[in-house]
Amino acid sequence: MRKIAFFDFDGTITTKDTMFELIRHQKGNGQFYLGFLANIPVFAALKLKLLSKQAAKENLLKYFFKGISLPAFQSGCDVFAEVKLPLLVRPGALSEIKKLQQQGFEITVVSASAENWIRKWTDNMGLNLLATQLETVDGKLTGKLSGLNCNGAEKEMRIRSAYDLSKFDEIYCYGDSGGDKQMLALGTKVFYKPFR
Repeated sequence: MRKIAFFDFDGTITTKDTMFELIRHQKGNGQFYLGFLANIPVFAALKLKLLSKQAAKENLLKYFFKGISLPAFQSGCDVFAEVKLPLLVRPGALSEIKKLQQQGFEITVVSASAENWIRKWTDNMGLNLLATQLETVDGKLTGKLSGLNCNGAEKEMRIRSAYDLSKFDEIYCYGDSGGDKQMLALGTKVFYKPFR
């Protein structure tokens, strides 16, 4: 009997959006708040649905990280994943993941956050990862995404590309927002905002 569980990351496994926490970790509070103020028009446009989530994310990534070498960025991400990320993980989510692992579930995190600051944590936990990827040119971040933001319909597309779901007897899906709707629809058992 094959069993698999798909978990959204930000807000489901964690208490906060990890991209903002990563920026704060890598840039410090001063630059974080200055950048937040500089990007108020971006947040406003996103709120008014004049800008897609992908475009808004790219604006922020360009502002904070464009031109940074991938090794330097990745090094900061790895420290974040080791030191800060565990403090953001919901205890209930951690317990559920461990319980499912004991029950023989394969577990995959499906996240709109970039794999750069999640993979070390998922690897340490023995989890698979499908996540947004960042574009690099000549070894430096451009601030753009490579492909689509792993959110909404893209979550379902990534899952279906990676797995033949007809081979699984049980499919558990965990999410907390509209961006998880298509993923949650794949589940034989669905958990919405389960760890609050």
